[in-house]
Amino acid sequence: MASNGESLVRRAAEAVRRTPRWKKGLVFFAVGASTLTYACQDNRVLQICDGTGNKKKVVILGTGWAGASFLRNIDTSLYDVHVVSPRNYFTFTPLLPSVTCGTVEARSIVEPIRNIVGKRNGAFRFWEAECFKIDPTNKKVHCRSDVGMNINGNGEFVVDYDYLIVSVGARPNTFNTPGVTENCHFLKEVEDAQKIRKSVMKCFERAALPNLSEEERKNNLHFVVIGGGPTGVEFAAELHDFVNEDLAKLYPDVKKYVNISVIEAGGHILTMFDKRITQFAEEKFKRDGIDLKTNFKVVKVSNKDITMTNPATGEVAVPYGMAVWSTGIGTRPIIMDFMKQLGQGNRRVLATDEWLRVQGCEDVYALGDCATIAQRKVMEDVAAIFRVADKDNSGTLTVKKIKDVLGDIYERYPQVELYLKSNQMKGFHDLLKDSDGSSKELKELDIEQFKKALAQVDSQVKMLPATAQVAAQEGSYLADCFNRMKTCEEYPEGPIRIRGAGRHRFKPFRYRHLGQFAPLGGEQTAYQLPGDWVHVGHSTQWLWYSVYASKQFSWRTRMLVVSDWGRRFIFGRDSSSI
Repeated sequence: MASNGESLVRRAAEAVRRTPRWKKGLVFFAVGASTLTYACQDNRVLQICDGTGNKKKVVILGTGWAGASFLRNIDTSLYDVHVVSPRNYFTFTPLLPSVTCGTVEARSIVEPIRNIVGKRNGAFRFWEAECFKIDPTNKKVHCRSDVGMNINGNGEFVVDYDYLIVSVGARPNTFNTPGVTENCHFLKEVEDAQKIRKSVMKCFERAALPNLSEEERKNNLHFVVIGGGPTGVEFAAELHDFVNEDLAKLYPDVKKYVNISVIEAGGHILTMFDKRITQFAEEKFKRDGIDLKTNFKVVKVSNKDITMTNPATGEVAVPYGMAVWSTGIGTRPIIMDFMKQLGQGNRRVLATDEWLRVQGCEDVYALGDCATIAQRKVMEDVAAIFRVADKDNSGTLTVKKIKDVLGDIYERYPQVELYLKSNQMKGFHDLLKDSDGSSKELKELDIEQFKKALAQVDSQVKMLPATAQVAAQEGSYLADCFNRMKTCEEYPEGPIRIRGAGRHRFKPFRYRHLGQFAPLGGEQTAYQLPGDWVHVGHSTQWLWYSVYASKQFSWRTRMLVVSDWGRRFIFGRDSSSI
């Protein structure tokens, strides 16, 4: 090891000596993992790779749900794992609304990244920096850190990779609405939740001052949530409970001026839930005094007013004290630049195949909110499917031939099963009935009859939702694939290749929906399971507590979250703005 290190340093010194325009300004050396990097005063970043490492280098961009889940499950003894992220911790984002009102402390929902892999053997490195460019041709990522700067203050360095995991997430989508970025809070990061918490307390302190008029107090204590999705609804419910259970006791003179509004551009809130949950939530908000404004579109936000339009009332300006913008997610600049390189510039997020591989480049995978699976259509491959099933080249398919490849069809094209289920069909044989609607099942099909049988199944192709549940499952799936890569190369377990010989190495990713919660305040939560099972009430709130406690990344955060909940019931929420 020592001789290798000395050789590497000698090579570095020789490279420095031969570098033109060298100004005797060596800023930093970084030696490790068969690589040495140094920067010059002329802003160039140079990298020397020894090339003697036996392990493949896996570089992970981001420490959100997808990246942390991959990191948590990857076998670090098999790979040289490097993580690049502007934050050195993982955040349990479903509890961010609870942080805004002091129900849960910020430290209770974050887990240091080094803790996730610290107790396992294997090579692991973390750099607190932001990737600003991906170079798939040369297999390099360009990063920038504001922690360690060179003499010119750019803090840039380059990391090469064998496999790249892109899991940088998304940013809030402002829809280019004027004034949103300057005047609204977002709720994507821990820092956002802490800022909201401070802002709420400042609004109350300002309203309690003696030199304000009644109208000014009303404006200061008007809290507006733009967006009627799960995050916006949960924050509004948390804020309502915080005001009525805690702040009303501390600020009894100004409590009567508090007004909480939820502005939604659509006709209803929580549209991704069952209609029964939507109706219950809207009725509960009405009972609680939360002002729900549906069919209102925000067109401008100033430091004093929110301007919105409605077909019935036209343009209306409403004064406010604090606004939280929660209208969905947008694409990060690095992903937009990367998509342009790959010819995906007209897309909203990165397109991957069913194995999470980015389309258009090699050895790059994308997970979480920054990507989506571009599910292949059955009708695009129907001729190839027919050819694979017709092993004897007879030009027709029998029921037995179809059954031989049926499992592979279900694995490769999940929309087939979804179509059967949505049309209450018992099995694939129901698709093979004569096209005239008779109950007679076709015994043999030519390619035209096969196409007609499958003509409608692509109507069930669905985009995966941008949720923590999807990202976590993708990270676990991909880590499992990496851990078994060598074995599956020898013994592939995936479906038959439709265009090519043999089988795919792995089974494609299949999302398993486990249900979703919608906390509505007052110790009541709505829960929707796959299918038609819906429950709303106090018992569901306790289920929410148990599920979210069990899903924490460590026993440390699990105990902290549970103790925060217990403290809230005994002592109330923390109303300090620290």
